[in-house]
Amino acid sequence: MIRRRSLAALPLAALAAPALSRLALAQGAGPIRLIVPAPPGGPTDILARVTGEKAAAALGQPVVVDNRAGAGGVIGAEAASRAAPDGLTLILGHNQTHASNQAMMARLPYHVVDSFTPVAKLATVHHATVVPANSRARTMAELVELGRNGGQLSYASSQAGSASHVISETLVRRAGMNATHVPYRGAAPAATDTMAGIVDFYTSTFPTVAALVREGRLRALQIGAPARLADFPDVPTAAEAGLPYMAVDAWFGLFAPAGLPAAAAERLAQAFLGSLGDAEAQRRLAAAAFTLDPQGPAAFAAFQRAEVARWAEMVELTGVKLEG
Repeated sequence: MIRRRSLAALPLAALAAPALSRLALAQGAGPIRLIVPAPPGGPTDILARVTGEKAAAALGQPVVVDNRAGAGGVIGAEAASRAAPDGLTLILGHNQTHASNQAMMARLPYHVVDSFTPVAKLATVHHATVVPANSRARTMAELVELGRNGGQLSYASSQAGSASHVISETLVRRAGMNATHVPYRGAAPAATDTMAGIVDFYTSTFPTVAALVREGRLRALQIGAPARLADFPDVPTAAEAGLPYMAVDAWFGLFAPAGLPAAAAERLAQAFLGSLGDAEAQRRLAAAAFTLDPQGPAAFAAFQRAEVARWAEMVELTGVKLEG
């Protein structure tokens, strides 16, 4: 669901993106390569293609999506970090590629802050904690109680080191629960085994499990949104559940290689943020369950630094590490 408050936050200059100057960037008006550190067809890819298509019209330059999946986003992020800072290479990064990987990987081949120029934050997706429909836990308090006194629980994650892993392990550590991590190769099998009762709970991006919650095949105990969702009014927020530290979004934003001139970053930011004011783009992103969360270069840079610190604290608490 796309929130009206997000659109209201768009700067007027961004909404007027089609009127942007079509002056070429320093190296000429060649195509812009937009690296997506994920396979085609997923949420990151959808966001890149929708905004890239609209931004291309504003910029007067083609935007070509280049899928570079693998290694928790490291392959794509490293490729972007090594490109020339000429405004012709961007990456649609997220909370793992440009925040948590710095704390989880001892040999990360780029620095999540120093190797990039933040351009624009585009959107977020909230995480939710779900249990099987027949679970004894009907609230987060009951789930925590089962984990403390009901024996050993298990929880799924979409993969080791993912946000779903770190958020759930943060709950386990802070709440004093007994729970074993069961990593999967993707969100879909993790949701399937949670639905089947093979694992006891799963903290997932909500779009992955929303249909199963709506159909009554999973029960959502909390969602890390600032307010209850209109389509799911019975699901409390993390704060209402007494667990505000679980309100951790999956966020998505554009980065360029370090050294991109400020004027070029601003020009690109206006074009991509302007795409979020397009009615067709809003419809397509709403269908993918994105919440628009627009920020320009300065605000996005401050946000990213705060997220790097936040994820470092979570990784230190949980001890989650990845090879890299």
